[in-house]
Amino acid sequence: MSSSNQTHNHQTIMEWAESRGGLPARVIGTASNGDEGILRIHFPEFSRSEELEEISWEDFFDDFEMDKLDFLYQEKKANGEQSTFYKLVERRGQT
Repeated sequence: MSSSNQTHNHQTIMEWAESRGGLPARVIGTASNGDEGILRIHFPEFSRSEELEEISWEDFFDDFEMDKLDFLYQEKKANGEQSTFYKLVERRGQT
């Protein structure tokens, strides 16, 4: 059985991403006026890198907080394999 978790804890997000080979990134061409643009976790082994530009965790989390996002993620797939599923969602109920 798979289930998802939700957090805005930076350490949890970094550990989850890095344990899967993930790196902080943005979609190329979406940055403007000091905003990093559309944020992503880039998994070089699984995702196409020509659409993404790696950024620092600091820049990633600056925008993450400015946009008041939460990180929705899955630890394992239904078959028990490690999952790379995540989604950035609007943070609710907290300032």
